[in-house]
Amino acid sequence: MNVSPAAPDSSADTADSSSASPPVNFLRAVLALGVGGFAIGTGEFVIMGLLPEVASDIAVSIPQAGHVISAYALGVVIGAPVLAVLAAGWRRRALLIALMAIFAAGNFASAMAPGYMSLNLLRFATGLPHGTYFGVAALVAATLAPPGRRARAVGLVMLGLTGATLVGVPIAAWLGQLFGWRAAFVFVGVIALIAVALLRRDIPDLAAPAGASPWRELGALKRKQVWFTLGIGAIGFGGMFSVFSYIKPTLIEVAGLPLGGVPFVLALFGLGMVTGNLVGSRLADKSLMRTIGGLLVYAALVLAIFTFAAHNVFTAAFNVFLIGTTVAIGPALQIRLMDVAGDAQTLAAALNHSAFNMANALGAWLGGVAIAAGLGWTSTGWVGALLALAGMGIFGWAVMSARASARSGRHLEAT
Repeated sequence: MNVSPAAPDSSADTADSSSASPPVNFLRAVLALGVGGFAIGTGEFVIMGLLPEVASDIAVSIPQAGHVISAYALGVVIGAPVLAVLAAGWRRRALLIALMAIFAAGNFASAMAPGYMSLNLLRFATGLPHGTYFGVAALVAATLAPPGRRARAVGLVMLGLTGATLVGVPIAAWLGQLFGWRAAFVFVGVIALIAVALLRRDIPDLAAPAGASPWRELGALKRKQVWFTLGIGAIGFGGMFSVFSYIKPTLIEVAGLPLGGVPFVLALFGLGMVTGNLVGSRLADKSLMRTIGGLLVYAALVLAIFTFAAHNVFTAAFNVFLIGTTVAIGPALQIRLMDVAGDAQTLAAALNHSAFNMANALGAWLGGVAIAAGLGWTSTGWVGALLALAGMGIFGWAVMSARASARSGRHLEAT
C-alpha cells in the first residue's frame, strides 16, 4: 500500500508536497469515500424540494411533511455519538461498508413507507449512520493523505456532500417530479450501493487504533477543546442556515426574483459550497487556527451584507453564492477535532456532524423567530451574523484556554 501517514500537525507543512501527485490508490480511496458522501448529501437535501408531493401522497399538510426533515436530523444527532462509541473497535473498511449499507437500506425502505408515521421512523433510522460515516471517512482520508494535506483530504471527502447540492439533488428532484417522490429515494439507495462496492474495492483494511474501546472514545467528552470546537460548529455555523432556510421567500418577496429563477440561485449556493469546501481545506492545511478564526469573521460579514444585498436580484444572487462558501469552515473544524481528541478520534470526528445538524436546527429556528417577530425577511442576515460572532467568541475562549493550559504545563515542568 503506497500511502503516507497523516502529518502530526496540520497547522504547518513540514515538507513541500505541493508539486507531488498523490498516489493513485489515495485518489481512488478518496473517490470511494466521496461517493458515499454524495449519496448522503443527496438523500439529506432532496426531500426539501419534494415536500408538496410527499404531503399529497401520504395525506398530510406540507408543514407536517416537513417533520421528516427533522426526523432525519434527529437521527444524525443521536446516531453519530452512539454508533461511533459502539463501533469503536471495528476495522475501518468494515465499519464504513456497514454504515453505507444501513443508509442504502433506509432509503429503499423510505421509498416503500405506507404513511406518515412509518416515513418519519424510517427517515430517523436512515439518518443514524450519517455522522459516523463522515467522521470515520475523514479519519481514513487523513490517515492516507500525503504529508501536510490532511485538511485537503478531508475536504475532498466532504466534496461529495457539497457536490450533492449541485448535482445529486437536482437529478433526484427531477426523478421525483417525473416518477413520484419515492423514486428519489430509490435513486439515493442505488448510489449508496455503488458506494458500498467502491468502499469494498478501494479502501484499505485499516484496523481501529490499538486499544480502541467504547470507554476510551467517551474520553473525548472530558476534553474542553473538543467541546469548544463543537460549540463553534453548532453556533458559529448556524448563521448559514438562518438565511438559507428562508432563502426562497426572501428572494421572491424582497428581491423580486421570479419563481423560475429560484433554482438558478440555489445552484449558485451549491457552487459556493463546493468552492468554499475546496478553498477552506487548502487554507486549513496552511494555518488551521487562523483559518477557523478568519472564516468566522468572513461569515459574519457576508451574512450581515445579505440584509442589504437582498433588495436587488443580482446582488442577492451573488451574496447567496458567498454564503454558500462559508461551508469552508467544515474541513477545518473536522481537523481541529482530530487534533484535540487525543485517542478518542472516532467519537470526536463523528460529533462534528451532530454539531452541524444542531447548527441547522438553531439557525432555522432563530431565523424564524426574527421573521415571526415582524423584523422582516432580511432579518435572517443579522441573526446569522450574530451567530457567527458568537462562534468567534467561543473560538477566542478556546484559544485563551489552550494558551493557559500550555503556560500551566510549562510551569509544572519548570518546577
